Amino acid sequence: MPPLLHATALHPFNRLDVPTLLADRARRRRDHPFIVWEPFDGPGQTWTYGQFHAAVGRIAGGLARRGVQAGDRVLIHLDNCPETLLAWYACGWIGAVAVTTNARAADDELAYYAEHSGAVAAITQPKFAEAVARNCRHLTWQVVTDTDNGTPSAHPVPADQRFATLDAEPPPRRAPDPLAPCSVQYTSGTTSRPKAVLWTHANALWGARINAVHEDLQATDVHLVHLPLFHTNAQAYSVLATLWAGGTAVVLPRFSASRFWPISLKHRCTWVSMIPFCIKALMAHEVPPHHYRLWGAAACDLPTDPHFKVQTIGWWGMTETITHGIVSCRHVPSTPLSIGRPAPEYGIAIVDDDEIPVADARAVAPGGSGQLLVKGIRGLSLFAEYLGNAAATEGSYTADGWFRTGDRVDLLEDGSIRFGDRTKDMLKVGGENVAASEIERVIATVPGVHECAVVARKHRMLDEVPVVFVLPLEALRGNPQAGAELAEQVRAACRQQLADFKRPHEVRLVDSLPRSTLEKIAKAQLRAALAEEGPLG
Repeated sequence: MPPLLHATALHPFNRLDVPTLLADRARRRRDHPFIVWEPFDGPGQTWTYGQFHAAVGRIAGGLARRGVQAGDRVLIHLDNCPETLLAWYACGWIGAVAVTTNARAADDELAYYAEHSGAVAAITQPKFAEAVARNCRHLTWQVVTDTDNGTPSAHPVPADQRFATLDAEPPPRRAPDPLAPCSVQYTSGTTSRPKAVLWTHANALWGARINAVHEDLQATDVHLVHLPLFHTNAQAYSVLATLWAGGTAVVLPRFSASRFWPISLKHRCTWVSMIPFCIKALMAHEVPPHHYRLWGAAACDLPTDPHFKVQTIGWWGMTETITHGIVSCRHVPSTPLSIGRPAPEYGIAIVDDDEIPVADARAVAPGGSGQLLVKGIRGLSLFAEYLGNAAATEGSYTADGWFRTGDRVDLLEDGSIRFGDRTKDMLKVGGENVAASEIERVIATVPGVHECAVVARKHRMLDEVPVVFVLPLEALRGNPQAGAELAEQVRAACRQQLADFKRPHEVRLVDSLPRSTLEKIAKAQLRAALAEEGPLG
């Protein structure tokens, strides 16, 4: 495992931290809009850089008055709203650590986040206030926003618990310490509890600077933010990158297909980060003349680009990498639907075995696939640690210091890279390795299929076999005959295009699919359901 960046080492953010960056932008761009809040209910609001910096300072004063000190962790359990951002930056002002959590978390998860992080206080919304109070029992206090993302609450907030009480004279900013803890984000748990990814201030600044470079963000750009702010994508790819560039971020409570174009046109948005769920939803809406320069997504040059009249850059990244370790470039061609090429700020290796040093491993040749490893600097270009889990931090690196991503990728003939699968999405069928994504790519082309997910089910003879869960187009749901025909079409496509050991043993039509962060299909829940049913064969 590589050592944490040393305090005496020179790096791009010496004597800088997140509050320093915000203060600089407030001075240079004082009257330029930074955050524009567009709620679905109630009035919107705009903060210039100067106004946002002043508001953050007063909230930092309110936190300090309530006893929050440098190093303390503050739980921020909110859907997208201005308070999410104000609280995050206010924590940084006084040296506290912002712990952002998934607003869709179940009670048990919420209790785990609070206890594991050691949070001393919480900032939440009326709709979550009772759950936070009930499950996070070691908090010294909590404050609650007046509304739920702009929507008035049916339950008035007690006066002493209002977010507005976090208002006091701004405390002096601490001397910048780029290696001080800045924030914690919890990964999606699969077979174990979610891991807490700890960023330093240098990590956050790295994300701001490098994301802005990768995305070609300019001070004139207007970045639409509709993905959840508790996640790296919205927090770093969008807001921190916009802060670095000196542009404007238009924040929505969540994605809305019906509001996407009206809000985009109203604010002349030029940049947005997208996920497949959103792109599919927008296909049903007319595309007006717009101002977008670029979209960012998990693959470049999408087949939908001509429809939306936009170029999509592809990328790959993780909470642990802060930014994109692999990214496409608008000026250098990559294979369509690839994630691009290695970013110059990281070392990238694709090997057949991540248990041995990279120097001794067999490098994957063009046309092959393997384990994706990333080389960087802990606390700067890679996360500092998994909070409270030294064993997981140690185990996430190879013997010679490469970070194990847990992803498999394909190295294409032109040098670009295509995402394959999470390692856990590789099936072992009768001794043969099978990628779930290979099966999904075939099934996704079948007319009538809206989405699909392939997971492994235990088999007494073959170890594992593929099972596919298919979400039909809405028009076909609830029609048994149409469902039976669609299932047969799926089987026929697999017979025609896949080797027999890769074909699903079951085709299950469902009315919905479980979701995790960024609307990804929660395959862990599907695996758990199959495990309860027992093995086949």
